[in-house]
Amino acid sequence: MRYYLIAGEASGDLHGSNLMKGLIAEDPAAEFRFWGGDLMASVGGSLVRHYKSTAVMGIVEVISRLGAIRRNMKECRRDLLEYAPDVLILIDYPGFNLRIARFAHRHGIRVFYYIAPKLWARGESRIRKIRRYVDELFIIFPFEKEYFNKLGVETHYAGNPLIDSIEDYKSIHPERQKFIARHSLEDSPSIALLAGSRKAEICFLLPRMVAMERLLRQDTLLKDYQLLLAAAPSVDLQLYHSLIPADSSIRIVSDDTYGVLSHSDASVISSGTASLEAAIIGTPQVVCYGFNRITYLIARLLVKVKYISLANLILDKIIFKELVQDDASPENIFAEVSRMLTDKEYRSEMERDYAALCEVLGSSGASRKIARQMINLLKD
Repeated sequence: MRYYLIAGEASGDLHGSNLMKGLIAEDPAAEFRFWGGDLMASVGGSLVRHYKSTAVMGIVEVISRLGAIRRNMKECRRDLLEYAPDVLILIDYPGFNLRIARFAHRHGIRVFYYIAPKLWARGESRIRKIRRYVDELFIIFPFEKEYFNKLGVETHYAGNPLIDSIEDYKSIHPERQKFIARHSLEDSPSIALLAGSRKAEICFLLPRMVAMERLLRQDTLLKDYQLLLAAAPSVDLQLYHSLIPADSSIRIVSDDTYGVLSHSDASVISSGTASLEAAIIGTPQVVCYGFNRITYLIARLLVKVKYISLANLILDKIIFKELVQDDASPENIFAEVSRMLTDKEYRSEMERDYAALCEVLGSSGASRKIARQMINLLKD
């Protein structure tokens, strides 16, 4: 069968690549055309547009790029009709993808939505579009099943695909010494820094991480920890270099986020998929997040959840601290890092919650199970 997939950011590229592998395993004759990234391209098929040129977040940022978004929309509609797939698979990225869903539906193309829009976080205004234009909805968080059922939408759940990605990594790269040698690092305890995958996130958080480093170096117990910044694949390294001063000892590690998390004793993370990945891997964390002031004030009116982190949402409790906007100060970040590294009971409680989280998320094999469900639905 012919599959057309659309992923608009790094996490979608990861999930899309795993889904494509599952589709190939179940349908060896599968053909792909997609909007995504390097991970999806490594599986095979034709890459139409890289997410580096399409990813945008924040109300102010979206407004500033409306022209580019319209051009991308027009190109996607034309290309979709020319390819005439058996199914369109939309991966998260709802602002763009729900518009494409409407277009595809009107042209008789079957629409599967993989990784449901987070209506539970931002309100239910999009539920009508899902009901009207999406044929099948596939979710990756267990609490979403009851949520969407109450809204009159049936869903398919087969576990969370991040578990597969992390297990695959650990089976290939288990040894710390090889990780250290691969990136020419010191064999000393580490703190992971994940500043986000979009420019706005990085420009907010990375300067605060740099300021936190200065506090760390003044602490007698913690001054020898090395700081490892996991570079996002969608980000030009020059952006990191422009925000990290020459006297900083922060080391940039490219193409190995799981390695940085797996071999660090604590982590400072921008909210998103990376936070859930850290929880599954088992790395203690503090989540920090912020926007430009206008976007933040608007977001406060729109966002309707108690927590900004997926792990906290899934267990409906504070597993780890969340520092949002003004609370994400260098002093607060350092205080939380210090607590994670020195308070054994605090770490142990977080690790127990991580274990409970993994139980809720389910076992491995989600990507292939989801692929099998999709193919059976297409055959029916």
